[in-house]
Amino acid sequence: MRKPRAAGRSHRKKASSQDRGEQCGPSNSQAKPSAPNGLARQQKMVLQISVSPYHLFKDTAEVTAFREGLLRWYDLEKRDLPWRSRAESEADGDRRAYAVWVSEVMLQQTQVATVIAYYSRWMQKWPTLQDLAGASMEEVNQLWAGLGYYSRGRRLQEGARKVVEELGGHMPRTAEKLQQLLPGVGQYTAAAIASIAFGQAVGVVDGNVVRVLCRVRAIGADPSSPLVSQQLWSLAQLLVDPARPGDFNQAAMDLGATVCTPQRPLCNQCPVQSLCRARQRVEGEQLSASHSLLPSPDVEECAPNTGQCQLCPPPTEPWDPTLGVVNFPRKAIRKPPREECSAACVLEQPGAVGGAQLLLVQRPSSVSPPGSAAGAAEMGWSSPGHPPPAPWGGQAHLLSHQADLSGLQPDPGGADPSGHRTPWRSLADPGGVPLCSCLHCHEKGVPGV
Repeated sequence: MRKPRAAGRSHRKKASSQDRGEQCGPSNSQAKPSAPNGLARQQKMVLQISVSPYHLFKDTAEVTAFREGLLRWYDLEKRDLPWRSRAESEADGDRRAYAVWVSEVMLQQTQVATVIAYYSRWMQKWPTLQDLAGASMEEVNQLWAGLGYYSRGRRLQEGARKVVEELGGHMPRTAEKLQQLLPGVGQYTAAAIASIAFGQAVGVVDGNVVRVLCRVRAIGADPSSPLVSQQLWSLAQLLVDPARPGDFNQAAMDLGATVCTPQRPLCNQCPVQSLCRARQRVEGEQLSASHSLLPSPDVEECAPNTGQCQLCPPPTEPWDPTLGVVNFPRKAIRKPPREECSAACVLEQPGAVGGAQLLLVQRPSSVSPPGSAAGAAEMGWSSPGHPPPAPWGGQAHLLSHQADLSGLQPDPGGADPSGHRTPWRSLADPGGVPLCSCLHCHEKGVPGV
C-alpha cells in the first residue's frame, strides 16, 4: 500500500526492487534457477492461473523461516492431546495410523474438547483395527451416540474391516493409497494419517490451516472455490517440513486453533507474524495514521482493482480497516437453511416396567441418510402433503428421510418388509439403539417436539 506523501515534497529517492510494492497481476518472469522444485512448480502454476506472486513465498529463505518459526513455537506450545500421545508412543505403524485415523474422523465437525472423552473410551474399548473390525454396528453406534454424524462411525468400522479382511491387517502407507482404498477417507484425512503416522511429506488443509494461509499470504478470494482451494493445497505442500511433516501439519492446525483464531487473533504471539501479509498491512496502516505528514516506506500489497489476480478479494468487498487481519479469509456465501414443518407421532407406555417407554421406528442397517446413523431410532413422521400420524395400523408414516412406513405394526421387535423395526425403548436406556436428534430433544423437553 502506497503511503500519502508529505505536502510540498518535490522529489524522492528511487526505491529498490525490494522496497517497491508488488502490483497485482500475472508475472511474466520465469522461476529462478536456484529455486527448489516445489517453489518452481508453484511459480509455474502462478503463470497458468493468473495469480500475483504477492500471494506466494518469494524464495527458499522465506519458506525455511516459516517452517523453523512454526516448529519452534510448536515444540513449546503444542496442545497435550490423547491421540498425539498415543501416536508418539506407538512403535507399530498400523496401530499408530489407526490411532490417528480415529481422532481425525471424530474431529470432523466436532470440537476438540468434546472429542477427547469419546476418543479415550473408543481406544479403550477397541485399541486395534482388529478389535474394531470385530465389533457390531450396535456397539459402534452406542459408543458414538452424542457425537452426531453417525455415518462417520460406520465408515470407520467399514474401513477397519477392509484393512483386516482385504489388506492383511496393514494400513496403506501413503496419502494416495489411503484415500483410494479406505471408505470415507478424503484428501485431508489421508494426508493427516500419512504425515503423522508414516512421516510422508504431504501438506494438510483444514479450516484452521485455511485461515492461517489466507492471512499469511493475504488471500481474499473465496477459499471454498476450486481454484483457491487448489492454491491453498499447493501452498501447504510447499511449506510442509520434509524432516518433520507430521509435527509441521499439527503445528499449523494448532496455530489456527489457538493463535490465528477466527475472531480476536493473538497476532503478537504468532511465530510467523513477520511473514504475514495481513499483519503487514495492518501495521502499515497504523504507521501511516501515526505519521500522516511524514514519508514512510511503501508497504507491499497486491492491487485488487486490476481485476486480474484470482486470489484477491472481489472489488465489491474492499478491505475493512476496523477488522484488521480478520478481513481474511473471506467468508463463503451460504444459502439460508431450508425450513420444513413435520409432525411427529409419539406413542408412550407410561406404566411400563422400568419406566415409561416409547414406540420407536428403527432404520434398517442399509438405510443411512447423509449425516445420520444406520439403525438409528426415531418417531414416525408426517410431512406436508401427507396425513398426520395415527396409530400404526395400516396408516402411512414417513421418516425424516421420507421412507414410507405403511403397514408397520406395533409389535415389539416386529419389522416391515423394508427392514424397519418398531421396538419399545426407554430414552434413558435405549439398549444400544442410537437415537435421532428429535428424540434427544423430546427427552430434554424441548418445546415443539
